Formats: sequence, structure tokens, C-alpha cells
Amino acid sequence: MHRQTPPPLLPVPTDRLRFAMPPMHESVEDERRHRKERLAGALRLFGRLGFEDGVSGHITARDPEFSDCFWVNPFGMPFRHVTVSDLVLANREGQVVQGGHHVNQAAFTVHAQVHTARPDVVAVAHCHSVHGRALAALGDLLDPITRESCAFYEDHALYNTYSGVTVDADEGRRIATALGSRKALVLRNHGLLTVGDSVDAAAWWFVSMERSCQVQLSAKAAGRPVLIDHRQAAATREQLGGDLVAWINYQPMWQDISRSEPDLLS
Repeated sequence: MHRQTPPPLLPVPTDRLRFAMPPMHESVEDERRHRKERLAGALRLFGRLGFEDGVSGHITARDPEFSDCFWVNPFGMPFRHVTVSDLVLANREGQVVQGGHHVNQAAFTVHAQVHTARPDVVAVAHCHSVHGRALAALGDLLDPITRESCAFYEDHALYNTYSGVTVDADEGRRIATALGSRKALVLRNHGLLTVGDSVDAAAWWFVSMERSCQVQLSAKAAGRPVLIDHRQAAATREQLGGDLVAWINYQPMWQDISRSEPDLLS
């Protein structure tokens, strides 16, 4: 008995395939809710990943209506407990205008100055992660030794000073100046800071930068890493270094945290 040859499988039309892209918002209220949800989710992810260190570390998100005010995690609340309703809105002077918790004035001063200097930036992330601090203690930048680190090639800088804990707006402005138009900064003897045109992008850049620090420290401890040449490193940055690519890379992390911990949306 002969089997009939099955008909060939036809490709699914591309317009029927799903691919997540940054959402468009019909109202400022919808956009505000979206940013707050992503901010609460990013904080929980940072807690999972061990980026939290006592009360140090913050992610801020610019309010879509009041552009000189920024949503931030409450002072002293564990990252892994933060919900949307816990978030605090503060103005650029660090004064709380919505919410029932204090903010960390030292950290917020820096964030506010970066937001002020970079109107294109929606979110700023800064934490005292282990490998970021280790690289910062060396006063080093990331070398182009992997595809991931190439995303930061000639797009991050070193703030080559240390002033301890400060609430000085001038210090914040100096940090913002060192960042310039780049996506990331190594704060010497301190840690990492990343920015993005969405919470998702800023969070992804921080995660990726921390991992790149770990790879670089490990590679240098084992031997002499082979550098990717300038042309290839720059080309890789052009392919992978944009905020849209960061947003796309972050989506599996967002889906994981929002599905496994849906209470963050409350």
C-alpha cells in the first residue's frame, strides 16, 4: 500500500506572526500606567538578580505629563516587594509630589540632573552591583571582547572621580556632563549608571553592562582577552546598541516577572 505524498507545508504569512514592539498609548494616563508597571517590574528583576545593596540603588522614570517629575522606588523598600502603587513621584528637587514614602535624596539628586540634561531619556538605572563595582574600582571601561560588550563600544564613559555620598546638585550635573549623549557611565569606585528612552531599555542596558563587566573581569583573570577590532566593534554597536534592540532584548525578562509575580501590578 502506497502512502500519499502529503501536501507541502506553506509558510505562515508574516502578517500573522506575532512580534512585540513598544506600545503606542492613546492617553497620557495609559502611558503613565505603562511606565509605572515597567518600573515596578524592573525593580523586582533587579532584586532577583542581586543588584540591591541595602538602601542603595534606584531606577527612575520620567512622568509623561509632568516631564520635570520622576517616578522612583520608595526609600528602604526591598526591590522584590515593590508594586505599582508603592512608587513615588518626586520633582527635580527631590520633593515628593505623589506617594507616601521618602526618596533617597543622594541618589535622586544624580538621577534628576541626568534627566534634566537628557530630555530624550525616559529612565535612569543605577545600582551597586557586584561586578559593576569591581570594574569601577579599577577605573576601567568595557573592552570590545564580546558581542554584548560591543553594544557599549564608544557609547559609555568613565566618571573619573569619587566624592562619597552626596546630595550636591553640582555633583549630579558633573555626572550628567560625563555621561553626555551616551547610554552608560562607569562611576569610579562606585558602580554603573545606564539610561534609555524607555524603562525597558535602561533596565536592559544595566543588566547587559553588569554581565559584560563580569565577563571582562573573568577573562582578564584567566588570561589576555582578544579585542574585537574598531571597525567590527563599531559595526556591532550600530546593529545592537540602539534602545529599540534593548527593548526587544528585555521582553523575555518582563514576561517572566509579570507572569510569575503579577502582584507587582497592584
